[in-house]
Amino acid sequence: MDEIEKRIIERIDARREEMLAFSRDIYTHAELGYKEHRSAGKFAEILQRLKIPAIEQGLAITGVKGYLKPKNENKPVIALIGELDALRIPAHKYANPETQAAHCCGHHAQLSGVAGAALALSDPEIAKTLGGNVVFFAVPAEEYGEIAFKNQLKADGKIRYGGGKCELIRIGAFDDIGLSIAHHSNNEGIHVGGGSSNGFVSKVIRILGRAAHAAAAPYLGVNALNAAALGHAGLQFQRETFKDEDSVRVHAIITKGGDLVNVIPDEVIIESLVRAKSIDAILDANRKTDRAYKAGADALGAGYEIETMPGYLPQIPTPPNPALIEAVCLAVPGTEPHLVAPDHHSTGSTDVGDLQHIQPVLTFSTGGTKGAYHSPLFEIIDEEEAYIATAKIFALGAYRLLKDNAAAARETIDAYKPVFTKDTYVQFMETLVSTEKKELSGNEWGK
Repeated sequence: MDEIEKRIIERIDARREEMLAFSRDIYTHAELGYKEHRSAGKFAEILQRLKIPAIEQGLAITGVKGYLKPKNENKPVIALIGELDALRIPAHKYANPETQAAHCCGHHAQLSGVAGAALALSDPEIAKTLGGNVVFFAVPAEEYGEIAFKNQLKADGKIRYGGGKCELIRIGAFDDIGLSIAHHSNNEGIHVGGGSSNGFVSKVIRILGRAAHAAAAPYLGVNALNAAALGHAGLQFQRETFKDEDSVRVHAIITKGGDLVNVIPDEVIIESLVRAKSIDAILDANRKTDRAYKAGADALGAGYEIETMPGYLPQIPTPPNPALIEAVCLAVPGTEPHLVAPDHHSTGSTDVGDLQHIQPVLTFSTGGTKGAYHSPLFEIIDEEEAYIATAKIFALGAYRLLKDNAAAARETIDAYKPVFTKDTYVQFMETLVSTEKKELSGNEWGK
């Protein structure tokens, strides 16, 4: 451990209570995607207090981007990424009563880690040793929920994509960044590196029927809920056509099932995510999902409107980076991190995968949690590992990459072979946008 690394650790330890207060505040005031105005404001306040020289706010509605040093295009730029949003889980003991949101995936720990790294790296003696710049980046909307709300933001011209990093890529917020470091929480200690994950497309499916008195004259109606049920059944019968190795997951919720119990439902709204391990498998499952709901509508003479939007691309396996392995060993003495095998696959999804398609993203995770993620059982049980260790790994990892005139960062950036440029990424995402409609059929009773 050199003197700068000692200084980084000492600086974070000295501000420990400040960090914990910030972490607890974000944890108990959770907000949903593209609505994280308070969380973004609290993060910006920390950067302002540290006199970070350039702070950009309102990126993709709520994103905050702070530069450690004035911009210099000739030196590598590393982004430390913390996600702002939470999940709608009102039964969690720390659910925000105003938003019904709870941090049951640990995004607040990421944000705390990036804030803690800013507390350390903004020290002038530390900053001057870095042969490049660091961006402290709070990003919105990683959890892909509230699809109808996001589609309305799209219709209003406020966003184009539902995922925060996808939207930030589109608007050019990652154009000046050569390398990012991303974190996630887990229940099993400290990990470095990452395997693959599923990607997905998102869907809003409207089944359009005709209202009528459900008891006196149901024959005058077209029951949209029954048509939707047939669509669900059709989807179930498709499942044997999915290859096991494609890790297909298709899941849906009904956000509107009718208006009154004694009225034949004339509109049903379904939100769905269609996930798989590869782009080809996503597109195949998407076609079969559409086919099922169209068939359900056709069977009862209902109409439909199926809106498909790009979700996230599959995550690309990331070998454990030596700088992060060393950072873990320094941040948590005596700990040997688990090195994630490239063939490890998660059927979950993250927009980190989208960013990996255009630039290198180094990943690590820390523990300090227990209970099922995305559920009321999630809780923080070790703040030291969840928050403080995360900050130290972020800061030490950035230093290791940027010391010695950023030799390790330059090597990582130069060796990476991106799948897309920003422009070709946006072009591909646009190919996933579609809307299909069919009008409600007439019938001899209800015309």
